[in-house]
Amino acid sequence: MAVCVGIDIGTSGAKALAIAPDGRILSSASASYPCAHPRPLWSEQHPDDWWNGTVKVVRAVVKQAKLKPADVAAIGLSGQMHGSVFLDKAGKVIRPAILWNDQRTAVECDEIESRAGGRKALIQMVANPALTGFTAPKILWLRNTEPRNFARTAKVLLPKDEIRRRLTGEFATEVSDASGTLLLDVVNRRWSKKLLEALDLDGALLPPCVESEEVTGTLTAEAAKLLGLTTNCKVVGGAGDCAAGAVGNGIVKPGLLATSIGTSGVVFVHCDQPQFDPQGRLHTFCHAVRGKWHMMGVILSAGGSLQWFQDALCASAGKSGKRSIVSFDELCSEAAATPPGALGLQFLPYLAGERTPHLDPHARGALVGMTLAHTRGHIVRAIMEGVTFALRDSLAIIEELGVPVKQVRAGGGGSKNPFWRQMQADVFGKAVNAMAADEGPAYGVALLAAVGAGHYKDVTEACTATVRVAEGAKPQAKTHKTYDALFPAFQELYVALRPHFARLGA
Repeated sequence: MAVCVGIDIGTSGAKALAIAPDGRILSSASASYPCAHPRPLWSEQHPDDWWNGTVKVVRAVVKQAKLKPADVAAIGLSGQMHGSVFLDKAGKVIRPAILWNDQRTAVECDEIESRAGGRKALIQMVANPALTGFTAPKILWLRNTEPRNFARTAKVLLPKDEIRRRLTGEFATEVSDASGTLLLDVVNRRWSKKLLEALDLDGALLPPCVESEEVTGTLTAEAAKLLGLTTNCKVVGGAGDCAAGAVGNGIVKPGLLATSIGTSGVVFVHCDQPQFDPQGRLHTFCHAVRGKWHMMGVILSAGGSLQWFQDALCASAGKSGKRSIVSFDELCSEAAATPPGALGLQFLPYLAGERTPHLDPHARGALVGMTLAHTRGHIVRAIMEGVTFALRDSLAIIEELGVPVKQVRAGGGGSKNPFWRQMQADVFGKAVNAMAADEGPAYGVALLAAVGAGHYKDVTEACTATVRVAEGAKPQAKTHKTYDALFPAFQELYVALRPHFARLGA
């Protein structure tokens, strides 16, 4: 049996799944690991935790599916984007990796735009403005703030590519994840020599960049032994988590748009040609489909907003000291019992600053319109509506730019909830379909591995053969009208509060 395995290095944990050549899921496993926040708005993890999680989940899926070592033909890698792993000449990790949701690099973003000749010039080079979450500002932060560590740095890798190095001994990345470094010439799908020179960075810091289905190496003897596989097992380029999730949902042709509600929230649309927002409010990245691109809006605290509320305000300790937390399903039930619009309560989901469309590391969360009439259910509904309005911010720009959206497919933990999926349909005014197998980025990169192993001629063929759409939620006219009336107020609240955010943060 020629099985393929997809591995996703997420923010909260690692996930792996094994699929048969026809796309059937044979087994899956997850393992959690911690995230450190040593200072406000900082976010770090140690790559050793990713590696230990990877070994655990791969061994688990092999055992569950009762696979022989030689059964696994190829592995695809996905992971949280933008993170920075700094390695010395010996391949030793120099410091904890700085993650996608870290906001420490505002000064470096200004430095990048200045060195590039302004935001417009930067967008012409790499298709995107400088954002605090991206990798390039992190490299400059290391140079500016920890010069000794920078002097030791021989390579900078993205999270999934550090796992690749430990699996194969090879340095490599691929175009979809590399797009989020801010150092890739996205139009030409190669590192931007022009920007590297402007930033006075040595291109040797970066690994070779390939297409997502290309084979980048095979397992080393040590890795094969740890995982219970063979050294014949191939490892393909893979994809950043957003592009990988889109492949898993079949977003590989025009007219298809995916939404995802995990810790962060994503709106992702396929493009046959590179298309840009002149103001840089959306990301334009290479897709995991060879020779294709995508536009993407990302909000930093989607499901993370509800998780914060659940952890911070819905937990209590009993006499035994054991914490009791109100479940996600119970909170959603309470929200569903309240009316659309939550009796005038609105939530700005900017708990970790915000990326698209505001590009504002100083943005903060807010509940506006609270009265004595509001219950916990109203607050939960307002949080969910605020997250969905923030996703609509990006969808509105995509449609403003003339990119066609004929079908919306929902993925991610939040989108599996029927109430939240219906809310998306009502806020967007579009039918929102669920997926028959919503396994996230791990499924997408397992399909990429299947292409690399020769089971399919290309990614589009793999998706056509395996990806199926399930039931959908259609917009309810009355509720959509309510949300249409509330959406401008949501947008205006950010504009009104923006001058105060930086001052409050200071």
